[in-house]
Amino acid sequence: MRIVAVLSIPCGLFAWFALQIGAVANGQLLQGSLPWLPTLGIALSFRLDGLGLLFALLISGIGALVLLYASSYLHDDPHLGRFYGFILAFMLAMLGTVLAGDLITLFVFWELTSLCSFVLIGFDHQQEASRKAALQALLVTGAGGLALLGGIILLGQMAGSLELSTLLASGDQLRSHPLYLPVLLLVLAGAFTKSAQFPFQFWLPNAMAAPTPVSAYLHSATMVKLGVFLLARFSPILGGTDSWFIVLTTVGGITLVLGAVRAITCTDLKQILAWTTVSALGMLTLLLGVGTPLAISAALLLVTVHALYKSALFLAAGAVDHGAGSRDINRLGGLASSMPQVALASGLAALSMAGVVPLVGFIAKELFYEATLQAPAAAGLLTLLAFAGNGLTVSAALLAGYLPFYGTLRDAELHPHPVDLRLWLPPLVPALLGLLIGLFPGPAGRLLVAPAVAQVAGSPVPLTLALWHGLSPVLLLSLATLGAGLALFSLRRPLLGRLQPSQPGAGWDTERFYDWLLAGLPRLASGVTLRLQSGRLRYYLMTVTGVAVALMAGNLLTSSTDELHLSRPDGSLHEWLTALVILSGALFATITRSRLAAVASLGVVGYGVALVYILFGAPDLAMTQFCIETLSIILFVLVLHKLPHFTLLSSTASRLRDLVVALGIGTVMTMLVWRAISQPLVPSLSTWFMEQSLPAGHGRNVVNVILVDFRALDTLGEITVLAVAALGVYAMLKPSSGTGGSD
Repeated sequence: MRIVAVLSIPCGLFAWFALQIGAVANGQLLQGSLPWLPTLGIALSFRLDGLGLLFALLISGIGALVLLYASSYLHDDPHLGRFYGFILAFMLAMLGTVLAGDLITLFVFWELTSLCSFVLIGFDHQQEASRKAALQALLVTGAGGLALLGGIILLGQMAGSLELSTLLASGDQLRSHPLYLPVLLLVLAGAFTKSAQFPFQFWLPNAMAAPTPVSAYLHSATMVKLGVFLLARFSPILGGTDSWFIVLTTVGGITLVLGAVRAITCTDLKQILAWTTVSALGMLTLLLGVGTPLAISAALLLVTVHALYKSALFLAAGAVDHGAGSRDINRLGGLASSMPQVALASGLAALSMAGVVPLVGFIAKELFYEATLQAPAAAGLLTLLAFAGNGLTVSAALLAGYLPFYGTLRDAELHPHPVDLRLWLPPLVPALLGLLIGLFPGPAGRLLVAPAVAQVAGSPVPLTLALWHGLSPVLLLSLATLGAGLALFSLRRPLLGRLQPSQPGAGWDTERFYDWLLAGLPRLASGVTLRLQSGRLRYYLMTVTGVAVALMAGNLLTSSTDELHLSRPDGSLHEWLTALVILSGALFATITRSRLAAVASLGVVGYGVALVYILFGAPDLAMTQFCIETLSIILFVLVLHKLPHFTLLSSTASRLRDLVVALGIGTVMTMLVWRAISQPLVPSLSTWFMEQSLPAGHGRNVVNVILVDFRALDTLGEITVLAVAALGVYAMLKPSSGTGGSD
């Protein structure tokens, strides 16, 4: 019964989104918002257009299949309920991302997907590989998320709004802005890390440490396509430039070929599928980089096709592991007799992945070739990359969809057995959908793909999907791709020695650089800590004060001095004598080697300040100063006269450093006072206090009313500090009531 309740959520969402297909296909835009941070102009905004609807249907539909599958695959797991909660939270985060109507909403849900994927990849947290893979995915995608946030903030500054509707209408203005290139690179960093593009491709195969339902959902059909979704969403805003074309086609082409090559060197089913996912994501990035209406059509059709066949293959791989006890293709074989439904699902999905007629993968592959042949630049090179990647993908499809199910069982220790309906039905459904859409591509193209293409291209794009377009170079390329894939499959074993690196993980990817950075981070942190956290309070105070003074000095030196109206210093003889006494006392306190003389000198400074208060009409402050100075001198003398004779421990260099710091602080404070007294006093505040003292504070002593009423919280804070200090002193002085026994 629990699975029925859980399935009702994605099924209900899928049904609601399906009901909106007609309205969205007719150009209707559904949107709404809720106030979130109105003072900052930020709202929780959502919009349902063609692009969002396509992804929402894939997220909710495949999510329902994965949940049904997990109810059997993880039925013995004591944390199955927790798994359901994580998957549903991830689903809602994905939907929030693809349906976001402004960039802040998009970013919040974008980061939530990273957090949810972290807990899902590390679901088997007892395994070190799961914990390591989860941390790696979080760090890589989290770093990209920070870059994306920077790009979003800059975009908001450039356009004056974070609403997608405003940004989509301001593409020309944003592309001509001086900050366009930094924004582009920041946004692409976020997209590339999420969609495992070179050089960040390593985290996706490592994430296969997650349970198979997680791999099928997050890392084939949904989350890894978020980067592709972001590129598609931002294409009308940032696309169409040479920078966009060069970066996306280069990175996408490298990822396409690299992922496909790595796939045919693997023997684990999930690793094969993971690397082909990397290759497919590179293909999608390349097409969005080309940016023509035909290329966008091919990309969004491939999004749908890849989600169908890859989710089927991942779920089938889990069923094979569950029924045969292994995912190693060198040990498997002949499983079609014991798992016919799983073999059918894998076979159909592999044929779609290879681009074999009449599967929908064939239509997508032809559209891919047509888009590269008509690319505005480097058409030959792009077509060559497409051919190489597709040929390798055909070989990988045979490894995943043919080898485990046909021939003879290669390891007699395995004992395959049939799996229940909940393990073979979820992979069979998307595999059959791939066949159905391939046989009848018109409705899917018109109702799902075309509206999404219109949102990315900025205007409606004619799209006709069909299995047969006549004899053409595209058809010849498709046939040649199948031939090349079959040849690579037959020559796989001789080629493995050349394709595989001499050492595991060497020469293929950038994961070693990631490991080096991760290992170096604690060393860097230790070095910084040893440098900054010396354990000496004087250094901390010197650093904080020095930085604050340097910032203030910089501001004072760079600000305008036009408003300074400083008159020549004047004063009476007794005022100058008082100042001289204060300065002399401060100087003598710094150079004397007698502690008692230093205390007496500081007392001279304090009494001198009290005299200043008297001279300038503040007798209450003077009395307070007299009391504090007298008490301080008595306490210092009582303590310091018991200490050993004065010893000079500091070096000449440290004393010179302290002198520079002290002079700097004094100079900056002098500059601040100088600037303050150069400004005319505003009498309104003192007049207000005098007028409001009696009616508002019920007191004739203005100073008392200010302290008790107008500055009540400040005074309360001071009283609280004194009370806490008194309690601390009382606790230390109170005699112990214990018997004196040791603790």
